[in-house]
Amino acid sequence: MNWCILIPAIVGLICAILGYLIGRLFRKDTDDIDRYIRENAKLESDLKVCEQKLTTAKAVVEPKTTPKVSKSTPVDTKSSSIVAPKSTVIAASSFDVAAAKTVFGKKIKQDDLKVVEGIGPKIEQLFHNHNVTTWKALSECSIDKCQNVLNSGGDRYKMHNPGTWPKQAKLAYEGQWKALKEWQDTLYGGR
Repeated sequence: MNWCILIPAIVGLICAILGYLIGRLFRKDTDDIDRYIRENAKLESDLKVCEQKLTTAKAVVEPKTTPKVSKSTPVDTKSSSIVAPKSTVIAASSFDVAAAKTVFGKKIKQDDLKVVEGIGPKIEQLFHNHNVTTWKALSECSIDKCQNVLNSGGDRYKMHNPGTWPKQAKLAYEGQWKALKEWQDTLYGGR
């Protein structure tokens, strides 16, 4: 037997095993860094949502012009403020197809629940069966209600986690496509 070949082969094998073990030991650091990056991205998207809500709230509270009052305009006599009739209330957001397509790279239909990470065609149908057909309706659902909808579909749907679905639907309803896409890039199957 040629010991000149056997000894370097054994040393190489031992070095490979030690290298693998040392790599596994230090791998935890990269997992933590990735987790912190994902958490930071989520916090930044939440901050953008809050800033946009604040801007919207300021615009509502401080109107740029004083509304005209006519004899047919209802006025609250206690506070002397104008009361808008229900038919003239405008929705908080309007669907912008171009903005959604720019961010997602594909055409998005209004109130398509499949935009939410973790919801596919069958789960969307379950929600439609429970009269949840819009992003707004899904955003107003509790996580427990979402889980009950999944449970109604049988055992094959119980494994899904709807924990982020209402918040994702709210971002879609508010037209915050970039924040939604960035958050979804950190999710796995809606979780």
